[in-house]
Amino acid sequence: MNDLIRKQLQDAQANMDKAILYCESELTKIRAGKATVGMLDGIMVQYYGNPTALSQVASINTPDARTLIVQPWEKNLLTPIERAIMEANIGINPQNDGVVIRLVVPPLTEERRRDLVKKVKEEAERGRIAIRNIRKDANEKIKRLKADGVSDDEIKVGEAEVQKITDTYIIKVDKHAEIKEKDIMTV
Repeated sequence: MNDLIRKQLQDAQANMDKAILYCESELTKIRAGKATVGMLDGIMVQYYGNPTALSQVASINTPDARTLIVQPWEKNLLTPIERAIMEANIGINPQNDGVVIRLVVPPLTEERRRDLVKKVKEEAERGRIAIRNIRKDANEKIKRLKADGVSDDEIKVGEAEVQKITDTYIIKVDKHAEIKEKDIMTV
């Protein structure tokens, strides 16, 4: 196989790896009724006037399957952390006891579980679309290699390889979504 085509395949695969990682991180944010530290990812706290990640100003622990404990490193951050959690609208009300903030994850209703499964399916579809877009870009780059003297046969082989890689990654997205759906539907 031509080195130029091999390079395009490696680039496509690296981009698809990134798409899978992003899809995984988005699926992690969908809560399945169990308390996870990842639920608070992306929450920013005002720390001396600067938005700072919650994990940078407090320790976050899960003492049991339904509870998150947020313990700020500075006591004066309790109120800003509580406000940031409320503004993040993650569906959990923080309980401030003056030392730590407790977040009790409510059990999921059947209707809420179905809504979360829909979210998982939407996120998985976004992942599949991202992978298909990477395939399209890789195929276009491979076709452009004809100008560099790559034969039509080699281009066809390259496109077939891109399709194989794409199929593999779409299966990975589907597996992640399936695992998350099972996790959500398990009572």
